[in-house]
Amino acid sequence: MTPARLSVAEINALDRDAFVARFGAVYEHSPWVAEEAWARRPFADRQALAIAMQEIVLGAGCERQLELLRAHPKLGTRLALSGFSKSEQSGAGITAAAAAERAELQSLNARYEERFGFPFILAVKGAAVPEIIASCRRRVASDPGAEFEEALRQVFRIAGFRLADIC
Repeated sequence: MTPARLSVAEINALDRDAFVARFGAVYEHSPWVAEEAWARRPFADRQALAIAMQEIVLGAGCERQLELLRAHPKLGTRLALSGFSKSEQSGAGITAAAAAERAELQSLNARYEERFGFPFILAVKGAAVPEIIASCRRRVASDPGAEFEEALRQVFRIAGFRLADIC
């Protein structure tokens, strides 16, 4: 059961523990983003919260950003996924993809991770499996610096979708 969506007033009234409990998974396995965002209350709206969280990530430095990227699951994995990731991958059809598509995605994921040091990250909401595979094929050939930036952009898109589900 999905918790009720919170109003901005309710978000601003949350104590630190409740805030982190509610928003700690917005950035995959990285509750530190929510912990730091709590101190930036009050938020005018959901967009202000999203911007605050994004600024925290951007100001965290490359090492912490890399940890954040590495906290994301591989697309198409059958391993334990967070509630958000499970829903997102299922919604994109990844969990029901044909065996050949899953195998190609796993192969591309392995090449991508070997090249960049973190898993392929894509905001899959609204995407179909062929689009996801095509994106991975294209991005595996990218420049490492540009790909790091693109991965962060995708993380921010994912966080935006997750926040929209919460508030």
